[in-house]
Amino acid sequence: MSADTVFFLQNQSTTIDYRGKVPVEHLDYGYIEKCKDVKYLEQILRVLRSGKEGIYPHLIKFCESHLEKLDPRSRVLRKETPVATAASLSNDEWSQIVDDLKTWQEETKKIETSLKQESMFDDLVKENMPTVRGSNCSFPLSQTSVPKRNPSKKILPRDYREWDKFDVEKECEEIDGNSVKKDPAAIINTGHPKLKTKVDASLLTQQEKLLLSTREKDKGNEAFRAKDYEEAVAYYSRSLSIIPTLAAYNNRAQAEINLKHWHNAMRDCLKVLELEPGNMKALLRRARVHNHMGNFQMAAEDLRVVLREEPQNAAATKLLSETEKKMKECQLEPHSKGKKILIQEVDEEDDNNTDETKAEQTACPVEPSQPVGGEESSSTPAERGDMGNAQKKPHSRGDGGPHSEFNNSHQGHWRSRGGSSDKYKVTQESKEKVANGTGKSGSTASVPADQSNNGKETPVRGNAGETVNLDAPCGALPPPLARLKNEGNLLFKNGQFADALEKYSQAIQGFTDSGIDSPEDLCILYSNRAACYLKDGNSQECIQDCTRALELQSFSLKPLLRRAMAYESMERYRQAYVDYKTVLQIDTSVQSAHDSVNRITRLLIEQDGPEWREKLPDIPLVPLSAQQHRREVPPSAEVLKARAEKAAIDAERKAEVRFTALKQEGNDFVKKGQYSDALGKYTECLKLKPEECAIYTNRALCYLKLDRFTEAKQDCDAALKVEPTNKKAFYRRALANKGLKDYLACSSDLQEVLQQDPNVQEAEKELEEVTVLLRQSLASANASPAKPRTTVPITEVEGDEETESSPRGEDIMVNLQPTDACQFGQALNAARCSRNTAACADLLASTAPEMLPKFLSTQLDGDNISFIIQALDYHLLEKDPNLVYQHLNNLHTTDRFSVVLMLLEKNERLHVTQLFEHLSAVQSTEFTKNDVQNLANKYI
Repeated sequence: MSADTVFFLQNQSTTIDYRGKVPVEHLDYGYIEKCKDVKYLEQILRVLRSGKEGIYPHLIKFCESHLEKLDPRSRVLRKETPVATAASLSNDEWSQIVDDLKTWQEETKKIETSLKQESMFDDLVKENMPTVRGSNCSFPLSQTSVPKRNPSKKILPRDYREWDKFDVEKECEEIDGNSVKKDPAAIINTGHPKLKTKVDASLLTQQEKLLLSTREKDKGNEAFRAKDYEEAVAYYSRSLSIIPTLAAYNNRAQAEINLKHWHNAMRDCLKVLELEPGNMKALLRRARVHNHMGNFQMAAEDLRVVLREEPQNAAATKLLSETEKKMKECQLEPHSKGKKILIQEVDEEDDNNTDETKAEQTACPVEPSQPVGGEESSSTPAERGDMGNAQKKPHSRGDGGPHSEFNNSHQGHWRSRGGSSDKYKVTQESKEKVANGTGKSGSTASVPADQSNNGKETPVRGNAGETVNLDAPCGALPPPLARLKNEGNLLFKNGQFADALEKYSQAIQGFTDSGIDSPEDLCILYSNRAACYLKDGNSQECIQDCTRALELQSFSLKPLLRRAMAYESMERYRQAYVDYKTVLQIDTSVQSAHDSVNRITRLLIEQDGPEWREKLPDIPLVPLSAQQHRREVPPSAEVLKARAEKAAIDAERKAEVRFTALKQEGNDFVKKGQYSDALGKYTECLKLKPEECAIYTNRALCYLKLDRFTEAKQDCDAALKVEPTNKKAFYRRALANKGLKDYLACSSDLQEVLQQDPNVQEAEKELEEVTVLLRQSLASANASPAKPRTTVPITEVEGDEETESSPRGEDIMVNLQPTDACQFGQALNAARCSRNTAACADLLASTAPEMLPKFLSTQLDGDNISFIIQALDYHLLEKDPNLVYQHLNNLHTTDRFSVVLMLLEKNERLHVTQLFEHLSAVQSTEFTKNDVQNLANKYI
């Protein structure tokens, strides 16, 4: 048996994964015989029975017998009994079964026949039937319109002589009397029994609510098909009270439309569009409601959206034609129904005049040339309650409105003036007026320049209440043309597209006649007039104006977008596709262009098939200069910060995912004993997260397994820098020190492990073994032969400047200002070798107490501690007892101090005791006798 198998058997209680795949090594007689885990044996038996690893009948029987010993009631051991057939039964049993089936069949047929012969309404003879759907009448069942006849009486043939006695008039009267008496009066119901429109489903589960809601909706559908719309509305309301659904809202809206409850229907349509903005049924039904309520423009807008998505929708096409017809009829109404707009000049000099006087002097009501209202009434959009905004706005700047010099928000309803361009022609008289700068129009938002105004600007109030300066400058246009353009802009905002078109036409004619050289301004005028044509449904004229604008200023965004919309309305999809793609080259943020490209792509695929791209005209390439002013906008600081944060988060997430994967791969290699491969994975982990303590300890384990003790110790040191109390790092550094034969450091690390957790048995065993090895190494060092002595000649020195020599070497030079542990160790060794405790005392006096543990971290042994204790006791205690206390208070924190303290000899321990006795006798303000006693407990 392999070592892996033995390891698995020893640890199977903690390593078995019942959901994982059974290894092939476990499909073995020896493993199955020793395995005591019932669940795992069941899994092995399933694998053997499946035949995935081969067919082994004897092994299957062996596994079954072993499993039966462990668990006789195991479900895996149950045998499936085959379905009984005629072959598996005796002849008598089979005959009895066949006879029973025949008897049951005959009885069932008899019961069915008897039920068919019985009357289904015996229990309802004296009761009224429920109300017939769609009517308010009910009839008693006990009375019928057909008189009952006695089947026992037979009508005998009459003799010819009886015909002479037959009274025709009497018989007719009897017949008339019977016909009146046989029909009872109908019971007229005053109305339907009221249904509760709300159902309390708070105690039902979600599945029960869904079932009940669907059932109520089906009842509403049945009532709708029977044209009982009130009952349908009630059932739809019940369904919505349980679970709101789009279908129930849509159906209830249609029922409300049939009942002519327009406001309720509108509310349901808006609810559907709130849940699903592009719902075609809701749009179509809202259009019907708008049509009946007189909002023809809004109805036409909804219908165009429906036809854009479903061009073959016959109902929408028919309703749109009816709506447009009604809109034209509304436009042909008398001018008297239009509202007058009061245009008021503001004279800053006449401050003393009253408001009434100003109104008399400057107010001039202007009669509109076209009705302002878009419906049968002449009310303004604000009076109709729709806030003057009946148009939907596209998702981007390409909204079909006038050019960007004025606000693109539209403040009025659309008013279609027809597709003909004849009514927009500018007369010769108006041309002359424009050329002279005295053009006057009867529009609702324009006013002639008053010669008595002394050149002052004339502010006008628009629909939204804001003041519009009609004399504001517009590029290089002269004041008369700039005024015409501003008036056209204001009229467009107010929804008066025909009047705005006339203003733009006058401005274009005046521009041509004056000979101004400003293609940008002329491009804007053509683009704005194209917007009026597009709003008015005159797509051909819109295309012509957009083309003229593009000839003046290539790759202008709005003319391209408007021409694309005009092409699309004329179903010239290839040209529209090209213009939309050109728009997206200029500005990729135009959402309406993206939507239109997707929509037209589907239409072109249906129209031209898979080769639709080959039939497209060439798409022009937009130069980089035309793209930079729209695309290459430097991002703001907030955008850059957000991008940096997002990039940092993404990088951190990717690094975390890769770190986790590498760590798992390393752990898997360790489990398989492939320590070299695991080293590579852990090294890559540390590149991603250099402060991860667990990776250092794992890699140290791999180094230990590969007998690379130096690298293992380095990793443990790095782990302890990150986490100073890591138990694994101390234990594995102890093993590394043991491998390096540094038994003293090993003993110190093991004691640290046991101090943190006394229950670590491995550390106790290692400490006992290392203590033995440490004593052996010390004994071998003492027993080793001494080095041969060398003869040193001693020469007398004569002279007056002879210094007094000391047998203790007091003239040895000691570095009293060490900067690191190496220099301190050299100075301490020099003083100890010459037995110069005074020099050691001077060294300690010049060393900061908190630096002593750091300097002794590599020099700590029993001799050094004993020498330091003697120096403190003999020399430094008398000079500065406070410094002695501080040195002792820091000395015991040195690494491996407790281990070295164990190795002190008896006389050395006596020196330590004497030092603390002398120190406790000293009177000091920085420490007390109790403090000295507590400190002595750490040494003695």
